[in-house]
Amino acid sequence: MARLRRADLPIETVELARFLIGKIVTHDAAGGRAAGRIVETEAYLPDDPASHSFRGKTPRNGSMFLERGFAYVYRIYGTSLCLNVSSDELGVGAAVLVRALEPIGGLPLMARRRPGVAEVELARGPGKLTVALGIAMSHDGVDLCARGPLWLGALRAPAPEVGTSVRIGLTRAAAEPLRFYERRSVFVSGPRRLSA
Repeated sequence: MARLRRADLPIETVELARFLIGKIVTHDAAGGRAAGRIVETEAYLPDDPASHSFRGKTPRNGSMFLERGFAYVYRIYGTSLCLNVSSDELGVGAAVLVRALEPIGGLPLMARRRPGVAEVELARGPGKLTVALGIAMSHDGVDLCARGPLWLGALRAPAPEVGTSVRIGLTRAAAEPLRFYERRSVFVSGPRRLSA
């Protein structure tokens, strides 16, 4: 598996959200390596009322304004963490939410982090995948294209067939077709009607 360089990443949020389908997120932690193939993403644009950056830069969303390829990690519902990839030029608030992974490495480690959960459910959802990978708030702002423990990679494999739908669980800009997923993947989250 090759690490992705920043030059490999498209400088446009929707393109990056589509590009990341089939790519790998890897976390090399003290307990071992955990890795998953990205099977579902959502794009969040600068002028998007559903985006954290819509009202400008804050201490919470600062990593969204880094150049493409950095981790933006935030807490939702007071308990779960979400992993995003910053997706534009420096100073532009945009990111791609990683919604679901197909576990491909470190499954015993992921299972210890999410005990009693079936393999198909280990990383099927944005809050679930951060637990399975061992991602913490300390990973916010980490360069995913650097030689660090949390990084993006790619396998030599045919490009997956990518579907598009509206994003999940939003009230603002809910009709925008900014969710991307690998067709026929059992690891994709959300309603089946949105993943045909």
